[in-house]
Amino acid sequence: MNADENKVRVVQAENLAALHAADHDWDVYAQLRSLKELQTKDSRPFLVLELADVHAVVEAKIWDDCKEAMEAAKAAPPLGPVKVRGRVKEWQGRPQLVIERLKAIDPGEAPPGFTLDQLVDPALAQVEDLCCKTLVFDIETVPAFDRRELPPTVAEALSDNATRKEMEPAAVMGMSPFFGKIVSLAIGDGDAEPGEDEVTVLAVPPPGITIENCPKWLRPMSEPELLRAFWALASRAETVVSFNGRGFDVPFLVTRSLIHGIPARVDLMSQRWALRPHLDLFELLTQRGRGPSKLDVICWALGIVSPKEVMDGSMVAPAYERGEILKIAEYNAHDVRATSEVYRKCRDLVLRYRADWAPSRK
Repeated sequence: MNADENKVRVVQAENLAALHAADHDWDVYAQLRSLKELQTKDSRPFLVLELADVHAVVEAKIWDDCKEAMEAAKAAPPLGPVKVRGRVKEWQGRPQLVIERLKAIDPGEAPPGFTLDQLVDPALAQVEDLCCKTLVFDIETVPAFDRRELPPTVAEALSDNATRKEMEPAAVMGMSPFFGKIVSLAIGDGDAEPGEDEVTVLAVPPPGITIENCPKWLRPMSEPELLRAFWALASRAETVVSFNGRGFDVPFLVTRSLIHGIPARVDLMSQRWALRPHLDLFELLTQRGRGPSKLDVICWALGIVSPKEVMDGSMVAPAYERGEILKIAEYNAHDVRATSEVYRKCRDLVLRYRADWAPSRK
């Protein structure tokens, strides 16, 4: 057998989404989003990497028989572009990339045909200054349609649902991503020190409303722009923090993204009890129904000022109809400040003692 026959065939993948189990190695460009150093039960070291581009997020491993690749991964700049070579194998029923080689790419000396746009969502440019390791968020929603203009069968389904829930149809519309829309998304850095925890709000003004003397912390935009910005920020965060985000905010964001044809680029719903990438404080603190666990209850118990003293969710839709988007944004920001304070208490007094809270290297 000659030397050429011994060579392993290598195929250049167009993107991470194109990777699949095959009888050859893959070369692919990616952003090295995170890296964890772990050991097997017999103390064999290995690395777990999270690779991302605008098409997919992929978990990869580097074993200790590829020492050069391990060292290159450890030395690679955080969130920097890399070129990797490896083979896709099945692990626990899922495809996983086992890396054999890894090389960090200098954006100033990028190879022909490669651009950072392949790896980084263009929507990030609008909110790149808001990127943080621990992204705390909350949304506010309102009805998106005039109920009288709905198709008869759709209006009937809405009325039936409202009757079963003993709610007004307008309230049901604001709670459903099929009938409602997101008009405010507040974002904060959970690791910021108290007093320095500035909150930025992405807001969708009502039609025909212009925000006079718009404050620096408020950024008017359309709902599709808001959704793209959220997923771009979530893709850069190590942990996305919410209060009842699994029960409401994330499903709403995912479905509104689906309606607008926007990729929901980060999986924030799988692995309900995992702490990353999505930490739902409601899941952490709810006590499994042993008593009321709303945010204002948690804030009261922990000595934190409740945002519900300013406004509550039932007041958002009427305020939006009156054009009071600034008032809604302020309320939304209060929610995120309160959630951030709850997060910091949990981080310092509970999470840091949990084995599954160990942070990644990047």
